[in-house]
Amino acid sequence: MLHGLLWFPLLLVFVWLAYAGWNEYQKLESYKTWAAQFERAKYDIYSVLGQKDDEITWGKPTRKGPIDVQSCSLKQVRSLTLEVDGRVVEMEAPPSGRAIALKLELPQSTIQIPFTDANLAAEWGKFLLKQRQLVNE
Repeated sequence: MLHGLLWFPLLLVFVWLAYAGWNEYQKLESYKTWAAQFERAKYDIYSVLGQKDDEITWGKPTRKGPIDVQSCSLKQVRSLTLEVDGRVVEMEAPPSGRAIALKLELPQSTIQIPFTDANLAAEWGKFLLKQRQLVNE
């Protein structure tokens, strides 16, 4: 009986890990379906982002597909910066940090697209800046 009581918490941990893995797998599968419509897309635990022509679309990943989906044209973007821990940083050599986001300044609002990796956010930022320059020419 004592051995069973000692192993029961470990069993609960394994059940929780299995559920967490299944949940993340379902998010990835719904992302794959959503991302098929874009030329370039990224999945992150905080957000999904897709780009097609001069249009970028982002939202929050869930098992049933992205929610809070928003879009804008790169023509509308006045400026694009990378923020790490609330500070604007250079995209060429981004520092690591906890709160990472691409910040898009639009005529009517400011959008922040969260990332978990500063290098990935910097690569997306450089790519979107290049696309914005091509669109505005």
